[in-house]
Amino acid sequence: MIFFVDENDENKRLDSFLAEMIPDISRSKIQNLIKSNAVTINGQSKKSSYSLKDGDKIEFEIPEKENLSIIAQDIPLDIIYEDDNMLVVNKPSGMLTHPTALERENTLVNALLHRYGNNLSDINGEFRRGILHRLDRNTSGLLMIAKNNKAHEFLAEQIKNHTITKKYLAIVKGNYEKDTDIIDLPIGRNPNQPHKMMIREDGKESKTIVRVLERFKDATYLELTLITGRTHQIRVHLASKKHPIYNDTLYGAGKGKVNTEEQVLQSYYLRFTKPFGNEIIELEIEPDEKIKKVLKYLRSQK
Repeated sequence: MIFFVDENDENKRLDSFLAEMIPDISRSKIQNLIKSNAVTINGQSKKSSYSLKDGDKIEFEIPEKENLSIIAQDIPLDIIYEDDNMLVVNKPSGMLTHPTALERENTLVNALLHRYGNNLSDINGEFRRGILHRLDRNTSGLLMIAKNNKAHEFLAEQIKNHTITKKYLAIVKGNYEKDTDIIDLPIGRNPNQPHKMMIREDGKESKTIVRVLERFKDATYLELTLITGRTHQIRVHLASKKHPIYNDTLYGAGKGKVNTEEQVLQSYYLRFTKPFGNEIIELEIEPDEKIKKVLKYLRSQK
């Protein structure tokens, strides 16, 4: 099996990464396999504690007796665009992008397997069939899916070079001071809370363009353009400006008066080059139900 490390998994320990990717194998067994040189990084053996780098190629011999199958489930897919090599889906809020060690069902990958079977890229392993990039569970919106490995590599190169345009909609707490802004603050993992990210000097370069769409008494409706694509980037950047996303309890927003499924954040716009040529695909969807619900309340308070 082959895995390619992207920027979202950079700096993770090798054994931790493989334990996440292949949850059917215990971490201690993974560590033993690493010690026995069954795992290589860019063709070389490394220690379990090796810190992964963006672009690393991990090759791993999986014991045959291990069962790594993910079940296919008949879950509806909102397909916004599709061709012979890829598709773009509108992932609903509340759905995981791919299975984890704790949750193996009802993810986007389970739904994709039912519709496409083996006609999905497997560069990132069985648990991430077709997956090029991710959205947090409670972030809705547009996700690109690769149907084969060549398309995966073609699109992944665009993601790596930041030539794909990704725009989001969000409602944040408080009155955002500037009509337009660029947040340029490095992001890294929070050492005390590994499930969270934070602004840190030794973090990775992270840039977000902010544009105000509508202002309210105690909230602001924003469009956000990602220049980079770090884990939790928009959520961390906005929280650092003292404007956490509405209902984003993980990053300090607390619960607003309008009840929604955590952060009111949606990936609503994508612009990319279609495999395998120069045709530009531009997609845009309407604000999701969470955004509409909160906007309706805020506008009623004006």
